[in-house]
Amino acid sequence: MKQTWTDYAKFVEDVMEREHIAGAAIAVAQHGSVLFQKGFGYRDVEQQLPVTPDTIFGVASVSKSFTAMAIMQLADAGVLSVNDPVVKYLPELRLRGVDDLENIKIKHLLSHTTGLPPMTRRQDIATFAEHLDFLANEAYTMLGQPGDYLSYSNDTFLLLGAIIERLTGRIYRKYMTTHLLDAIGMYRSTYSIEELTRFQDVTVPYMYSEKTGDFVEQQWPALGNFEVGGGVRSCVTDMLKYGEVYVNGGKRGDKVIVSPAGLAYMQQPIYRHARKTSYGSALQITPDHGGVTLVEHGGSQEGVASNFGFIPERGLVVVVLTNTSGASANLLWLAAANTALGLPLDLARSEEPEYQATAAERERILGTYSSNEGGNLRAFMQGDELLVELDGQQFPARMSGPDTAVYTGKIERPIKFFFKGDEPAWAVFSGLRMLQRTRIS
Repeated sequence: MKQTWTDYAKFVEDVMEREHIAGAAIAVAQHGSVLFQKGFGYRDVEQQLPVTPDTIFGVASVSKSFTAMAIMQLADAGVLSVNDPVVKYLPELRLRGVDDLENIKIKHLLSHTTGLPPMTRRQDIATFAEHLDFLANEAYTMLGQPGDYLSYSNDTFLLLGAIIERLTGRIYRKYMTTHLLDAIGMYRSTYSIEELTRFQDVTVPYMYSEKTGDFVEQQWPALGNFEVGGGVRSCVTDMLKYGEVYVNGGKRGDKVIVSPAGLAYMQQPIYRHARKTSYGSALQITPDHGGVTLVEHGGSQEGVASNFGFIPERGLVVVVLTNTSGASANLLWLAAANTALGLPLDLARSEEPEYQATAAERERILGTYSSNEGGNLRAFMQGDELLVELDGQQFPARMSGPDTAVYTGKIERPIKFFFKGDEPAWAVFSGLRMLQRTRIS
């Protein structure tokens, strides 16, 4: 049975109640015409102020596609190529364990395939010169050669901001505001926390406490250089304008923002990390979802969970912004996309098969994995049951292949293990990051 937008709204309300999401704004447009646009819950729980379509939220890592689009603008102007070595523009770059930095290209920064593992998060560093010094002196072991592995790296992605500054002579956020936010007409969007105090209808970020049953207010994070990958604060009405650029051949109205070739490059699959989904350049691509392509990216910060994307074949743009840490924004996004496409509300991007693992196959994945960024995962047996412990929470799990397990939290999530020969797994891919083994379980 075809779902209606009334059905979808009820689905959103059910998810928000189940997951304790304070507020959400959701919008869907097709070729510039709004199909659905609604605020749910509260932007301010204490004052009972409702979310509206104009409520400003953090978009977190959805911001990465803005930076990627800026790089495509510079490629359109002929001042760089994605195949250029990063050191052509940042000659002072040094990475431990990399003998020939010429091998690390701009395209590797865009796709998180430099080989750098997750790093200690240093939001206190506010200049690119300081961050280059941090990368040169921090202790870490490279995962592999450029292109070998996908592992989310804010620390290398932010170097794109340094390249933008070098080539334009303008600080990163000024270039982005002029050439993207203002150019697109996103006048309720900003990189500045100070500017948030000057807007009306701004959300309060929250974390829900299971212990107390309360929404705990979070401070807007001062991101420093991490604004390159997470600094945009926006509303769904502005984000629909941004999405129009993707489904309108690089234009917002009649104004050219970026070339069709630049958009095509951003959507080119580079590294397949799930059964059907690949990472491109600050966008994830899932082909053949009910006969169309899903192009999207999510975001997560303290008090922020977001998902933005589009379906190019249908001219559809879908935006989900929430003000609660850990909310399933991607689940709400997919259900909205499915509703717009006339597909079953719960049609997944892919499904993990049933697999009867041997005791030896299970034994190879058991252990504890972590990163300097703070991610921790443990796979262990409790009697005959496989469990995954992620950041202190335990979930039932099953294997869906000799190198893949699936754990069930709010939704099923696959994790992939990596092996060298017959040895136990040396790393696991979880949350778009490579976590390396620290000990056997």
